[in-house]
Amino acid sequence: MLYEFSSLRRTLRDEGLLALPRNVLLYFRHIGWALRYFRKRTPQGTSPREAIDFTFGPAGKLIEPGQFPSEISQLAALVHQSKPQTIVEIGTKWGGTLAIWCASANSKATVVSIDLPGGIHGGGYPGWRALVYRRFAQPAQKLHLLRMDSHLASTRDHLKTLLPAAGIDYLFIDGDHTYAGVKQDFEMYSPLVRRGGLVAFHDICVHSSQEQCEVDRFWREIRTQFKSREFVQNPDQGKYGIGVLEL
Repeated sequence: MLYEFSSLRRTLRDEGLLALPRNVLLYFRHIGWALRYFRKRTPQGTSPREAIDFTFGPAGKLIEPGQFPSEISQLAALVHQSKPQTIVEIGTKWGGTLAIWCASANSKATVVSIDLPGGIHGGGYPGWRALVYRRFAQPAQKLHLLRMDSHLASTRDHLKTLLPAAGIDYLFIDGDHTYAGVKQDFEMYSPLVRRGGLVAFHDICVHSSQEQCEVDRFWREIRTQFKSREFVQNPDQGKYGIGVLEL
């Protein structure tokens, strides 16, 4: 119930008492969508295109990728091409990208998604959503959902126990969007990425509306130190944007 109590406090603090009934209704609507979702076909083992269509289509109201399709499609194609054996995602929220990574990874991959309940960007997810997210994994994949603070050394130490000796093939950073937060995630977890592995950042565009989104600042600093590429629909879009490093 940690998520529910933190969401209640955040709603009262940021939106006021009048917003509470609306958010409570939305919470129970999500439970209803989840029950319907269990009767739907999941994108296990399909192409990235089919997985993206799934998350933006029949499962969209429940999973909500929070991406531009044109940007995430290019990144998903890159991930699919490399068929990573080990994926680590920082920032789960509604699970849209997690579904895409499971569908794009090696059929026996280890996939780990780390998310902080009550985090300042995203806010985490209620525990019952883990039942939805576990359906993303292909039969022989190992999916680990860590509801923990990525900035803690104990979280990184726990992650190490789940990783194969070869390390991480693909790291996706989409958690704390402050400059200090995204920098810390990179500095803590990029050493676990194997040589030649990929690190992707979401929200590299200058954000005009999202408070404390400073990923663009860190991205400008780090992109020149490695082989890099960007997937940006429009440089003036004011949100989203994906940057990829090859280590």
